[in-house]
Amino acid sequence: MSFDLTSPITGAAQTGFTSPTYTLVADTPPNASNSKQWAVTALGGTQTGVAPHSVAKPFTISVFKPVRLATLPSPNPVTGVVKNIPSNNYKVITRKGASPYEGGNDLVMNITTVISIPAGVDTYEPEEIRAMLSAHIGALNQQSAGMGDTTVTGILG
Repeated sequence: MSFDLTSPITGAAQTGFTSPTYTLVADTPPNASNSKQWAVTALGGTQTGVAPHSVAKPFTISVFKPVRLATLPSPNPVTGVVKNIPSNNYKVITRKGASPYEGGNDLVMNITTVISIPAGVDTYEPEEIRAMLSAHIGALNQQSAGMGDTTVTGILG
């Protein structure tokens, strides 16, 4: 199965939001050969003051795969050691426009998650990749409101 968001997506808990949902439509990605993108065209639940995607205030989710997938190089025939193992880097970027003050120009905020997998792990220990992703996404989901509070207040506490 590939990465393919289905609409709507349910947002994670945030202080002041009630049952947030986001309606998506496919959008033109930055590079059609190795990425996909969706724009948030409608909002559900209670998210007072939040705007869906527009030219002036973008709200997009993009996913990227490597342009060329790296493979594990051959081991040294004498030592059996594999040196300089390349990594395949995948990215998920969420962009959201917002104004820093009343009447100010909208600026783009972003979240970038980079998933770096050394070549060969995908075939030798794919379960380790899945465990890493499960824990990472689970931690982000569990602490969504805490991350929101921390980024608004600056208190990591």
